[in-house]
Amino acid sequence: MIDIKLIEHLETYLTENRLQRFHKVLEGRTKYFTVATEDVYQLHNTSAVIRSCDVFGIQEVSIVEEKNTKRIDREIAMGAQKWVDLNRYQTVKECIKDLKQKGYQIVATTPHTDDCELHDFDVTKKSCFFFGRETEGLSEEVLKEADVFLKIPMVGFTESLNISVSAAITLQDVTTKLKKTDIEWRLTEEEKLEKRLDWCKKTIKSYEEIIERYYEKE
Repeated sequence: MIDIKLIEHLETYLTENRLQRFHKVLEGRTKYFTVATEDVYQLHNTSAVIRSCDVFGIQEVSIVEEKNTKRIDREIAMGAQKWVDLNRYQTVKECIKDLKQKGYQIVATTPHTDDCELHDFDVTKKSCFFFGRETEGLSEEVLKEADVFLKIPMVGFTESLNISVSAAITLQDVTTKLKKTDIEWRLTEEEKLEKRLDWCKKTIKSYEEIIERYYEKE
């Protein structure tokens, strides 16, 4: 059970602007859509995807590091890793199993399958968008487990986009459509409380000392 009074106490240590920003951003956050990256080699690409998720309100990102294990590039992510929840997996099998248990359909983003173009995507289904490696794309395992194949229409000579660009285009489109529906896409009140506490912890420098003093008075 989350201590609401504790959260309210911690929030007194935030500036009014920061507090208003937290509440405004939380109203636009969602777990209805999520994103997964599979063994992305270039560090800045994963970081840029995380940044796009933050920009478009995606609260959770799954990172599969079966072959490539790297830290998040703070400069590229520009602090987004503080506000977006990162779930790391050592295998794509483990990642997909977890996502399906949470009720997500697996959406494989690939330019090579004529299944569904972005403008026709059905946003009424809870979805995880998978983005693959820079050169090879998504693995056969993801393609085998995918419920939907999604492609961004392109009319030039180039057959593919950079992963971070693809993610940004996809998320902008699907989140815009989602917000025009009657679907309950926002975080639950409990999830909002969890994020308020988490963001306070990541923002307030003397967090531990404040917590200690708070419980001493209780």
